[in-house]
Amino acid sequence: MGNRLLAGVRSHLRSSQACYRASQLRLARDASFKATSRSLCAVSAVTKVEKLVLDTIKGSATSSTLFQATGPISFSTYMQLCLSHPTDGYYSNPSHPVFGAKGDFITSPEISQVFGELVMVWLLSQWLNFGGSKPIRLVELGPGRGTLMADMLRVLSQFPAARAAVSEILLVENSQSMRTMQVEKLQPVAERNKWSLRWANGVEELSPEKHMYTMVVAHEFFDALPFHLLQRMADGWREVLITAEADPMAPPKVTAATPLISSFPSTANGQISSTPLRTCVSPTASATANLLAASSPRFQNLPVGSRLEVAPVSFKIARRIGELLHSPANSEDGAAGCALIVDYGGEKSYGNSFRAFKDHKIVDVFHRPGECDLTTNVDFAYLKDAVLDLAIPLGPLPQGTFLTRMGLQLRVEALKKAAKNEERKLSIEKAANRLVDATGMGSQYQVLAISGSGQNQPTLEQRWPFVDEQHVRQL
Repeated sequence: MGNRLLAGVRSHLRSSQACYRASQLRLARDASFKATSRSLCAVSAVTKVEKLVLDTIKGSATSSTLFQATGPISFSTYMQLCLSHPTDGYYSNPSHPVFGAKGDFITSPEISQVFGELVMVWLLSQWLNFGGSKPIRLVELGPGRGTLMADMLRVLSQFPAARAAVSEILLVENSQSMRTMQVEKLQPVAERNKWSLRWANGVEELSPEKHMYTMVVAHEFFDALPFHLLQRMADGWREVLITAEADPMAPPKVTAATPLISSFPSTANGQISSTPLRTCVSPTASATANLLAASSPRFQNLPVGSRLEVAPVSFKIARRIGELLHSPANSEDGAAGCALIVDYGGEKSYGNSFRAFKDHKIVDVFHRPGECDLTTNVDFAYLKDAVLDLAIPLGPLPQGTFLTRMGLQLRVEALKKAAKNEERKLSIEKAANRLVDATGMGSQYQVLAISGSGQNQPTLEQRWPFVDEQHVRQL
């Protein structure tokens, strides 16, 4: 039986390998033959992004494009190509549903309107505490379909003073397909309230505005930013790179630096992936690796053999947020603003959190490049380091604690009271419970606040809900 099973597995692997090679030959065949081949070998057909990655690593020449081989690429380059390629990236291609039941993952705002409402309540509390009579500039980084912003705007529209104070709503989004969805969802409410609604490609396009109170929201934004993967060796830090094996079915070469991410043919949805993409460790230290490893003193305490995910673009964006919110001590202009960052992760570094999602399931990070969501855990301590001399970071708190302290139960009861039937009441309660579930989203997601209240530390009341448990009774 054992020999028969082994022979069957080997036969399957050989068939997969042959199918993969056939898919490469299809690129040089006529259209009708391509269509026939795809029907026979659809499982292992190479995605457009995967071909681009392979061409970048190995080099290729076609009648329309010339690629010169660069050799192994960084995880940062891979993530950028997969998620943000102008036409075929995960967030750029309108054929990808991305969010919701038909997409690859679901977010808190998609689960319950209460999430966005309580986020807006906190932002308004900061405006009332520190903003004075300043007009409001509301900014969201990576707004997705616009669901979170729509819920926040609904709260704003219900308070006459806040509604009149809104000067500008700014969405930081570089995907045209996402912008189209955001226009459909948000333009009507903006026009109804006579609010200015505009877009920017990056947070670097925003400038500090002393005469306005800037509110920044970043929900599940930092986890999708490109990162570099490093490994500490006895002689220093080296970068872990992505390469392509000549034989995709060949087993990995096991060394002292064998990657934590599997080098074996990956599996997804019960199928064997024929991608030739593999990881390798740079044979020598590089200036990039040493510079990134030195970007936080915490990283120097990691032992030899440790892996480290570092996202310099995250540091840069967090730094820019700090600059937008910076209020010099004793400034007559008052506070410049506040921010809320919600994501999964923790106040620590990570080395093996990179993962991919497809159809609400975790799949191999090299599965169907450009067609899966890619994500890493967020190092909130790294974000705090970026703003520490510009603004006051508060938290992070688990999402469950944040929402509960902000009055989730009160809001849920109000919604249930307005519900027309028991089924709707049950649905409202079930959705809210999912947001604060201590075994799921309630603990996996963290909430970091940034206060631009100047050099003066906010009082316990002004910090709420970002207070230690021992101080809760004092309020």
